[in-house]
Amino acid sequence: MTDRRRMVVTGREGQVVRSLLERSECEGLFKVVALGRPDLDLSEPDTIEAALRHARPDIIVSAAAYTAVDQAESEEAVATVVNGVAAGRLADTAAALDVPVIHLSTDYVFDGSKSAPYIESDPVAPLGAYGRSKLAGEIAVTRATSNHAILRTAWIYSPFGKNFLKTMLKLAETRDSLNVVDDQIGNPTSALDIADAVLAVAGNLLASDDRALRGVFHMTGSGEASWADFAVEIFAQSKLARGPTAEVGRIPSSAYPTPAKRPANSRLDCGKLFDIHGVRLPDWTKSTASVVARLV
Repeated sequence: MTDRRRMVVTGREGQVVRSLLERSECEGLFKVVALGRPDLDLSEPDTIEAALRHARPDIIVSAAAYTAVDQAESEEAVATVVNGVAAGRLADTAAALDVPVIHLSTDYVFDGSKSAPYIESDPVAPLGAYGRSKLAGEIAVTRATSNHAILRTAWIYSPFGKNFLKTMLKLAETRDSLNVVDDQIGNPTSALDIADAVLAVAGNLLASDDRALRGVFHMTGSGEASWADFAVEIFAQSKLARGPTAEVGRIPSSAYPTPAKRPANSRLDCGKLFDIHGVRLPDWTKSTASVVARLV
């Protein structure tokens, strides 16, 4: 098909980029073009406009980011260039080319003190450098163009790259038991499900100028879990697939100190995404089962 729309995505190796490349093979509307270093380098924002213009996008997906949450505490300036300044340049170029931009953001823009899942209009208050850098990106995108959808997601896992699910399976190859934090709760989210949702949202943005389709949306797997709950489910599914398993010990965050403080409550309410875009991600346990089966 020669009439597929060109979806230009930042990055080449990220979980979402690789998932989009895979899912777009089954979905007929978009040809996904992955743009990364050296052609487009988010740490060098001056490379962005020329690379995007050359790629001739119908829509831009800002998926690549600085995601080393703990390292960001000592590299906040670098994180802010990649997640903040570069995101703004991407959106500036989208505005100049008159195309929509989808920007992926994070639960880390919240401080985690709310007792219920966060909605899009809740006050933002990042706890650390990574969250501040991602919030800077949201602000920059919003200022640059009104033709945007900012999709906040969380706890991403997939068959690709580095993530919690793959780490658990790897550790279980050599260990019988693992201690996992049990007092942080959120929504485990498959990058493959994110890809399906991004493709759907992109189709909506290109099909209609409706302002309601633009703005900030929450987009995570359905259902919630602690990290320990997530680990237990990973090993239950791995056992079914005859893969590695381990006993999970439940510990408080205080027993596993990290340079960056994590939100205790990362749950995001995704009702707005369903109401406006008709998109709802599957239950995290089903998606976990499918990723584990694929890896094992």
